Amino acid sequence: MASEAHQAKRVARGRRALRSLIRDRRGATILEFAAVAAPFIALVLAILQTALVFFSQQALETSAERTARQLITGAAQSGGMTPTAFKAAACANLPAFMKCANLMIDVQNASSFAAVNVSAPALTYDSNGNVTNTWGFSPGGAGSIVVMRTMYRLPVVGAPLGFNLSNMAGSQRLLIATSVFKTEPYGSGS
Repeated sequence: MASEAHQAKRVARGRRALRSLIRDRRGATILEFAAVAAPFIALVLAILQTALVFFSQQALETSAERTARQLITGAAQSGGMTPTAFKAAACANLPAFMKCANLMIDVQNASSFAAVNVSAPALTYDSNGNVTNTWGFSPGGAGSIVVMRTMYRLPVVGAPLGFNLSNMAGSQRLLIATSVFKTEPYGSGS
């Protein structure tokens, strides 16, 4: 009988401890934060990654505008600029956080504005995942219609919960800034 009484006291103590634990709210905040923290952190990372991509796109647009100015005014054509020299000039216009090695430039002529193709280029890759396209450099002369595509391979990091902004192999996003313009009549003496 004594053991039954002892057992009943242990069960009663266990029930009181369980009720006390259920009523205790001191750890509730930590549990609530733990439930909300993962989605919150994933959302913050997704917002930061998206902001970085938009910022980089705008930086590429600004760089392309500055670079295109050399073609519009005829400075590149009159100076006999080579594709390598033109890319170096474009790299000088990139912001510090963008690497020249990830920049690709394609400069083509068009017979008319209606004939301009501004679609994204089809990229070809080697076995290591490197882009192997041969980009053209045909800036034309005075009064030419020119299409300049400035492309940049931006490394991106996938955020939790499957958020991924990459659209290229190797966790990279291809950013494209296309400029279509008619060059000034720089050779006519006006």
